[in-house]
Amino acid sequence: MSSDPVVELGFLENKTPAWKLRSKFFPSKVGGYPAWLALKDLPNGQQLTCRNCSKPLAFLCQLYAPYHDKEECFHRTVFVFICRDADCSKENNASNIRVFRSQLRRDNEFYPPDPAKDVEPGSESPGAADFNNLCRVCGGCGPKVCGGCKVARYCSKDHQALDWKAGHREECKKPETVSKVSCKGNAKFLFPEYEIDMEPEELDERREKTEEEVMQEYEALLRSGRVTRDLDDDVEKNEDDLIKMATKETDKQFQKFRTRIKEYSDQVIRYDRAGEPLWVSSENKPQDIPPCPGCGEAREFEFQIMPQLLVHLKVDSPGQSIDWGTVVVYSCKNSCSQDKHYIEEVAYKQDYAPISQVMKNHPEVNMY
Repeated sequence: MSSDPVVELGFLENKTPAWKLRSKFFPSKVGGYPAWLALKDLPNGQQLTCRNCSKPLAFLCQLYAPYHDKEECFHRTVFVFICRDADCSKENNASNIRVFRSQLRRDNEFYPPDPAKDVEPGSESPGAADFNNLCRVCGGCGPKVCGGCKVARYCSKDHQALDWKAGHREECKKPETVSKVSCKGNAKFLFPEYEIDMEPEELDERREKTEEEVMQEYEALLRSGRVTRDLDDDVEKNEDDLIKMATKETDKQFQKFRTRIKEYSDQVIRYDRAGEPLWVSSENKPQDIPPCPGCGEAREFEFQIMPQLLVHLKVDSPGQSIDWGTVVVYSCKNSCSQDKHYIEEVAYKQDYAPISQVMKNHPEVNMY
């Protein structure tokens, strides 16, 4: 990642071979198993459980984001995990999401100082499985072992039961066939895997609309009752999908959001370290992000996950499963190490504001 103030956008690449998304190549990616950066002292089972239901979290995405001005951040990756239970996806509440930061010096115990050759043979090593027992379902720490085959490892009873039902019941009878690093159960738990390709945002140099013009357009849409249908003919299908997800979209902030992403409507990540998030609503913005408990410095905005990613996760319809307007990640301004390989940071989830809420807070906008 560059320290330049230009916003970087993340797009999904689905043709990347799985072996190129392993730890030694320092990938940015969505889904599959996490490609852990530091290969020891991984987040423990309690850290990777949902604060609401206490079930294991699923790996959502990771961004390779080194700070080139800090030796201890020569390698640096931020990991995001989420609960797949729809009941835990609450409006404007990120209690079902957890974020961890990992960073290493160029000279470290896991990787050589020079980049690894881009070849498949040996790509699985070094990896977290060289230093840890990993859960076959989620790729996290697997302290529990199957009592039958004594080979399969799991992070929890939940994942052991999931794998048992998915096929380990039969597989367990032949321990020599059991894999330590993969299983049929993971297909029911992991998200589809994609590489994230980062590119700088190139803004249209045409004059941007004034706030008054945006508000006038918004009021006209509200009066017409066509807030989600009044789209330009040239808008691509993937933006249509985004608009369908935003059936509760409401205020002029959303109009700004839609205008800003229009040229790159398939973006799934916006990286703008120390910048400002692109909010989907003027309602429910964070009032106070807690400072870093390690060094006491403020946490700053680093990147946000866009709603378009939901289209690619193959989850149920928004509102019936996990959902968000945007997930905003805040990390320690100093990116301090705290003598830990994995440090928990903060996620903030903002959803689209209901029209009723906007009418209450903005009575000057009338519905006919």
